Amino acid sequence: MAASPDRAELAKICGSRNWSKAIRVLDALLAQSCSIQDICNRAFCYSKLELHKHVIKDCDKALQLDPTLLQAYILKGNALLALGRKEDASLVWEQGYEHALRDSKDLKLLLELEDLLASVKQSKPVVCQDHALDTSPCDTKVVVSEVSVVHSDTIPTADMKTVVCEEQVVDSSSKVMMNSDSGSEIDNTSGSEDMYEITSQPSNSQEIIRRCNETIKPDHKLFVTNISKSKSISLDFRLSRGIGQVNEGNYDQAISIFDQILRETPKYPEALIGRGTAYAFQRELDAAIADFTKAIQYNPSAGEAWKRRGQARAAIGEFMEAIEDLSKALEFEPSCCDILHERGIVNFKFKDYNAAVEDLSACVNHDRKNSSAYTYLGLALSAIGEYQRAEEAHLKAIQLDENFLEGWAHLAQYYQDLANQEKALHCLEKVLLVDKSYAKAYHLRGLLYHGMGLHRMAIKDLSLGLSFESSNIECLYLRASCYHAIGDFKAAKEIALYTASRANFEFSQFNIDGDVDPLFKEYWCKRLHPKNVAERVFRQPPLRTSLKGGRISKKEFNLTKHQDNLLQAADSIGKKIQYNCPGFLPNKRQYRMAGLAAIEIAQKVAKAWRGLRNVKKSGKQTRKKEKLGIVSQNRGGGCCSSSSSSDTSTSYSLNEDRHASGRTTSWQDIYHIAVKWRQISEPCDPVVWVNKLSEEFNSGFGSHTPMLLGQAKVVRYYSNYERILDTAKSVIKERKYVNIVEDKSVDPSALVESERISNAVSCSDLYNVVGENFWVATTCNSTAFEGKPLEGTRITVQKMDKIGFDFAIRTPCTPSRWEEYDAEMAAAWEALCTVYCGELFGSNDVNMLGDVKDAILRMTYYWYNFMPLSRGSAAVGYTVLLGLFLAANMEVTASIPPGMQVDWEAILTSNPEAFSEIIKKWLYPSIKFNRSWKDYPDVTSTFSTTGSIIAALSSYKNETQ
Repeated sequence: MAASPDRAELAKICGSRNWSKAIRVLDALLAQSCSIQDICNRAFCYSKLELHKHVIKDCDKALQLDPTLLQAYILKGNALLALGRKEDASLVWEQGYEHALRDSKDLKLLLELEDLLASVKQSKPVVCQDHALDTSPCDTKVVVSEVSVVHSDTIPTADMKTVVCEEQVVDSSSKVMMNSDSGSEIDNTSGSEDMYEITSQPSNSQEIIRRCNETIKPDHKLFVTNISKSKSISLDFRLSRGIGQVNEGNYDQAISIFDQILRETPKYPEALIGRGTAYAFQRELDAAIADFTKAIQYNPSAGEAWKRRGQARAAIGEFMEAIEDLSKALEFEPSCCDILHERGIVNFKFKDYNAAVEDLSACVNHDRKNSSAYTYLGLALSAIGEYQRAEEAHLKAIQLDENFLEGWAHLAQYYQDLANQEKALHCLEKVLLVDKSYAKAYHLRGLLYHGMGLHRMAIKDLSLGLSFESSNIECLYLRASCYHAIGDFKAAKEIALYTASRANFEFSQFNIDGDVDPLFKEYWCKRLHPKNVAERVFRQPPLRTSLKGGRISKKEFNLTKHQDNLLQAADSIGKKIQYNCPGFLPNKRQYRMAGLAAIEIAQKVAKAWRGLRNVKKSGKQTRKKEKLGIVSQNRGGGCCSSSSSSDTSTSYSLNEDRHASGRTTSWQDIYHIAVKWRQISEPCDPVVWVNKLSEEFNSGFGSHTPMLLGQAKVVRYYSNYERILDTAKSVIKERKYVNIVEDKSVDPSALVESERISNAVSCSDLYNVVGENFWVATTCNSTAFEGKPLEGTRITVQKMDKIGFDFAIRTPCTPSRWEEYDAEMAAAWEALCTVYCGELFGSNDVNMLGDVKDAILRMTYYWYNFMPLSRGSAAVGYTVLLGLFLAANMEVTASIPPGMQVDWEAILTSNPEAFSEIIKKWLYPSIKFNRSWKDYPDVTSTFSTTGSIIAALSSYKNETQ
């Protein structure tokens, strides 16, 4: 029977070695009828063009149809070997050889498989078909890596001799949050953290991409017309040579070859894709995108061009467009692991974590050895709160490759986010065993030590990281703040200068709220660039004027036995502030801060109570306002119309003059003791009284604590999601309205029936009911003014520009709200003083002090609903609670129960009685009578100067001085 015209043409084309044209003919034949042999023939032609990835794909297709096809095993093994995957090649050939032994119809191919296996085991060059393949990985060249987008600093783990890698420009919009507190923070888009938090987004430095995929896939469905046979062969040869130059990293030479081809044949998609890829490697992404776009115009079916353009668009931050291109590429190859992998990473970067999980799961289902896909699957799963599955994916990634640096780093970050410092440290140690010069590991470990309050150890690691990556801004900033924290101001280099200027003065003169310009503090809280405020604020004195040598004197760190005993007691008391919830690292520095603050509060409150008791016994009468020293406060700082020349709130100090005049302390005096300790303990954190900011205070500047950001579940606070959602639904149904922009209200019942509110199971459902961004406020019932409701916390639902919602609680501190809570706190403080300084004064029976306990919880309840600090309100509130109990000779011996966050319990209850019922169940049974604290040295005199306090907070026996 005569051969068909297509078959005859195919034979001639192969005889002339025109492999690209042969592939196009085979494409046409396969479109008519899927022949296993034609699939193998196409794989053979691909091998001649050294497009090894496509060889493997065709061989896999053929073997799915016929697992005994020996030719497919031979071709696939050759392609794997050419890619440097020697072990995989050997495995494929062994599989083929086993089939050949069971059914040896083709003895020639059986013997060829035997020779291949023998050669690869001896690592000798293998002659196969009509070209030689060297099995030595040192000399094997991999086809150009893909231009790729990943989420964080990725380090190549494959042999650098066999992998062509590429640097990647990434999104610079990520934020590093700085916090060491368990409370809310102002405008913290990732929730307050016990450390610098790397938010699963790329840093603004260049990334190194670990990818081993083929870059140039000629679209063989396009038939270049009007080209002679000899010219077509020449084009194929030059195209192959251009690809080779890209493989060698000779991008200029490659571009020159592709330029020549395109001058002769402007509408040649393969050359456009090749040149675009070379441009991409040179970071000329606009030029690359232009070439890929032309290739698509000339051949809309060029799937590789869609993929390449998607990758390049992702690299310049055009995520939506990148996803569209990669989705188009998947139409041509629906099960392509590389495209699924790529789109999954772009979706992750675009913060569409659900889509990322879907793509990356599909990828690893097809390619169970893709360690990179597994590690990014772990990142995406972690973002949506699937922590167990995330851990499994991360572990799978490093199981596939124990030297996978990026995988170990991501696993370390996963454990760090969950506050599992032991496992995080173990992972980072593993990283450094593989590569001691991996800067990212030192940075991560520095972050971890910083979050644990071990600033000297953090400095050591950050310095090592900077020795390998000197331009890392995050490392430099964190190291500066650590130097600041331990009093090495010269190494740190506006707040550092302020602290230095107060180092040799009494701590009572350390007063950020009174001394630092309100506008500067506002910029600090908002993390705005200081250049816009530098000309308007008073400059601090230069370092050389403040401190000789630029650091705290070494003698400050030589602690006396007196001081050391006080610090040990403080550590024991302070560790009670720890939240035993995911995301809250144990922080020794914050424990010591809280302990010293609690002891100082106890000492000064006890003295104030003795003064009040003596006044009562002597029968002296004082006016109510003088009795508690409740003075008007400057709520706006120096720039506010509410400023007063008689303002006494800039210090809140407890001095003997007040006691001598019969006046005691205000509630702000008590809390400011803890505030000052919190301010000095961590320079990274902008902890200030909100009413001491500039005119922003008048517009309701306040805290923002998110539970959900887009699709990301904030690990610290998402456990409160359901309770807050139920609270929001209850408020809407009870009040029959919600608040929208500019504090206008809208009646949701006018929009939809109330059943939709009741049936809402997510913040998305609530948003769909209202139809726009909105907020509702909880109610905090007043005790001081019976029947008066105070605005509690605002529950906000805001649709984000990208994907998902910002579902958060916010506490705006407007002047009117401040006045209401100021009065409430004053009344609560007066009630506590009254109940303790009466008949119960000095009682050693804690069971008789029930009213005192309740009064302390009442103050704590209103403090948490007030939230008057830019950040740190939660830690300050619980520290004061510990100090007040001590002042009444009661020691809290219990830790906060696992899963409980005390400030959220206050926020989610409408009155102090309900809050007390929750807290007293575990708190009251743990309270023991204790007067031993009275034997502690006086904190104010023991650590009198700012410098001595910095030294006290920075002296740990397990840290290098």
